Amino acid sequence: MHPEAKTIPWTERNRTYLLGEFARLRAVLGASAGPAVPVAEASAAMENAPAIDWLCGFMELTSFERDVLLLCAGVEMDAALAQACAARQDTPKALVTFALASAVLEGAHWSALSPTRPLRRFRLVELDAGRGLTQAPLRINERILHYLAGINFLDMRLQTLLRACEPAEVVADCHVAAAAQAVEAFGAGGRAGVVVHLCGDDPQGQEDVAERAAREKGLQLYAVSADDLPPPGEALDEIVLLWEREAALLPGALLVQCGPAGLTPAARHLTERLRGTVLLSGRGAVRLDRPLVRIDLDKPEPAEQRKLWEKVLGPRAAPLNGSLDQLSEQFRLSARTISAAAAPAPGGDGAVTGSGLWATCRAYARPRLDDLAQRINASASWDDLVLPDAQVEVLHQIASQVRHRLKVYETWGFSAKGRRGLGVSALFVGESGTGKTMAAEVLARELRLDLYRIDLSSVVSKYIGETEKNLRQVFDTAEEGGVLLLFDEADALFGKRAEVKDSHDRYANIEVGYLLQRMEAYQGLAILTTNLKSSMDRAFQRRLRFTVNFPFPDVAQREAIWSRAFPAGTPTQGLDPRRLSQLNVAGGNIRNIALNAAFLAAEAGTSVAMGHLLRAAKLEAQKIERPLSEAEVRGWT
Repeated sequence: MHPEAKTIPWTERNRTYLLGEFARLRAVLGASAGPAVPVAEASAAMENAPAIDWLCGFMELTSFERDVLLLCAGVEMDAALAQACAARQDTPKALVTFALASAVLEGAHWSALSPTRPLRRFRLVELDAGRGLTQAPLRINERILHYLAGINFLDMRLQTLLRACEPAEVVADCHVAAAAQAVEAFGAGGRAGVVVHLCGDDPQGQEDVAERAAREKGLQLYAVSADDLPPPGEALDEIVLLWEREAALLPGALLVQCGPAGLTPAARHLTERLRGTVLLSGRGAVRLDRPLVRIDLDKPEPAEQRKLWEKVLGPRAAPLNGSLDQLSEQFRLSARTISAAAAPAPGGDGAVTGSGLWATCRAYARPRLDDLAQRINASASWDDLVLPDAQVEVLHQIASQVRHRLKVYETWGFSAKGRRGLGVSALFVGESGTGKTMAAEVLARELRLDLYRIDLSSVVSKYIGETEKNLRQVFDTAEEGGVLLLFDEADALFGKRAEVKDSHDRYANIEVGYLLQRMEAYQGLAILTTNLKSSMDRAFQRRLRFTVNFPFPDVAQREAIWSRAFPAGTPTQGLDPRRLSQLNVAGGNIRNIALNAAFLAAEAGTSVAMGHLLRAAKLEAQKIERPLSEAEVRGWT
């Protein structure tokens, strides 16, 4: 059994046992052994084996190698043994050499100091360079010296690279089952071991599962980021050897965590060369040149997340019944994030509200999409929309489906056969300025979501595979929830691709298919916008749940838009929405004209009047390269 260095009785007996071994070596060197040490009694009373015996058993040291290691430890820990070594070699300084060990110890063999034997392979002793093999001083590694004395800690050379993992406060039931699978996998592969690959989209959950499985096997889990590993070479090989030694001494298990880059060359090198069981976590599946057991491990499904909320909130969950349903369906959070979000604020009374938890989850889940997305402040409300009743009704249906997904998908069982196709997705079709982005703002505000606009023209790449990579980054980052994804300028990606004429058409179909596949699985709300519905193949349109047509506003709708164009605090004089509605432009242009007119009035120091709007309308007409007709502005001034 492995020695438990933390128990004081074992430490004292281990020290007594060491002193007895040092006394034996003094006698071998011809010096006085000193007072008798009750070695046999100390060993017999120990529940776990002495450190030196456990180390020798695991490392398979010969009796000669064992005594060489003890001799090197003795010159550091026992002054009398150090003097005996110095006297035997007639030197003022106590040194252990292979020549000395071969001369005084039984069973000497030349291979003890070969690089393939444990003393040097696992860095138990270090050989000073610059002298011949037999005369070079041998020094015990500091980590091993402390271990023999009963002090057990991770090697200093690994402490900046590895991180000790702590037990999770709460674990989802499905992850408890995954940990049991991992424990069972630990026994496979014999001494060579296996790689237990935790595969999925929940890196925090994967660490919690790995820690739980390691703990059940009596191991301390350490995690290393694949991105922190040095490239394959001498430095990485040193880490492999050090960890193999540490895994035995601690004892410990290693979790190699792969980031967005996946299995890096360094992570592959490490996992394929380490003996024993290694855990690997990452999003995608991998292949290795050694036995591998894959366990799929994603963030808990909504029903499981609701249980986690109830577990971490305890009695505080009772008044939040409806809110917990919405949180569980809208956000895809790990158990660790749920635990952190539900933690009482320092100095507070511990009370929680549904709106407070929602805001906290949005803060935790808010993605970093700065390279590919623009965050839009969703300030528009339903009153700001000017659309036909049919379109407004569809928008209300979209909001309703996002709200009630938990009830329909989980409680009523629609997700029992898989979640493919359960994502709420929509296509907004209409000319520029007809209100597509405003409608997305209204939905984001209504559903309390962050709105991110992704310009597909910037995401699409001419290089094969790059578009999928960019889209994957967007969805992977946003998948925790709390986000409405607005894919603008869909014409850049979608087109009539039914007939594949060349390789570019074929890959465009693949890219479109990938986008629709991710939209179907996305637990948030994803919206595509296009100016021309005819540019999309009907097969693609059928995969989107909603289609909303944004018509060019008629006279009555333009009058309604003009009547809402100015905030209540804007000073106006003599504005006539009926006459303004004769200007045949979309709502986006109307808002631009109103804003420019406000600046003209502010510069003049007057209220906004029809004259300011006429000047602003002419500026807008120049911008869009559309001349104003006399009929459109007749009677404005």
